[in-house]
Amino acid sequence: MNAFNLRTFLASAALAGVTATSAFAADITMNVGFGAPEESLYGRFGKIFEQKAEEYTNGAIDVKLRCCNQISSEDEAFKAMQLGTVDGFFITANNVSPHWPLMDVTVLPYIFQNKDHLANVLDGEVGQIMKEKLQAETSVHMLAFGPALYRDFYNSVRPVNTMADMDGLKIRVPKNEVMIATFEAFGANPVPLAWSETPTALQTGTVDGGDNGTSFIRDMKFYEFEPHLVILEHFVSFAPLFASDNFMKKLSDEQREQIIRAANDAGAEFALQVATETEEIRNWLATEGGMAMTTPDKTDFVEAAKGVQAQFAEQRGPEFVELVGMIQAAAE
Repeated sequence: MNAFNLRTFLASAALAGVTATSAFAADITMNVGFGAPEESLYGRFGKIFEQKAEEYTNGAIDVKLRCCNQISSEDEAFKAMQLGTVDGFFITANNVSPHWPLMDVTVLPYIFQNKDHLANVLDGEVGQIMKEKLQAETSVHMLAFGPALYRDFYNSVRPVNTMADMDGLKIRVPKNEVMIATFEAFGANPVPLAWSETPTALQTGTVDGGDNGTSFIRDMKFYEFEPHLVILEHFVSFAPLFASDNFMKKLSDEQREQIIRAANDAGAEFALQVATETEEIRNWLATEGGMAMTTPDKTDFVEAAKGVQAQFAEQRGPEFVELVGMIQAAAE
């Protein structure tokens, strides 16, 4: 190799080294989407996760929060993560079930007896089994379950004081078989609609009502056209943070651990923030929001729910039954 060629070779090698070092040092961007407003529960959870992820990785991972269906709708996001076109997304658990039916064990009506029971399930053995099964069977990673709150029922037709008052109400439900069956068992007429279609359907009277996590009723200003608030506590609502396998494979082993720790720590911190919010928001809806609130006796609703639980245990098979049994055992 002559002197000119040697100098050229060394210069090229040095440039390659600089490029490789720059690529290694560059931030990895994680675009995390959700379908609700920026100040919703999703956005608030996301901000804590963003701060912790960037802190734990010393700025190597730059989390960008994308609200309001900017990068996908909630109904399409899971498939997009399987395809690797979306990095991360907050998805309400019941909207995961069409892609991974075992998630419905957490959607069953009245399956959780109280907050302690719920925490024992999600933070314990059952929660870990679900994360591992989900990732193995769909490739999508569940980073954290996040805080859980009750879904509250609302409608524009009449107050609900007994289950008989549900008769014939056209109720928007997510495209989830358990939730459809539950409202049928309650005597209502469920209308499956994507979340993106729901606000318009409620405003135009296409449906009479629906149910959401309590804060969403306020965040989405549903109280402006849904005068009746009904405290049934029939479903627990939580929105896990998911990440695509494509994104997770971009990370080193250490970074993967840091991102998972950030998600779990963010969920725990946010859970403390929202622990007392349900009652506060219900009171706000019933006063400043102008909604008329009723609290029916739940006996008939719980009995109807038992039939739904038995129906899906029979339909879904032994793996589903085993997880339901583990959830019930966690209450003891």
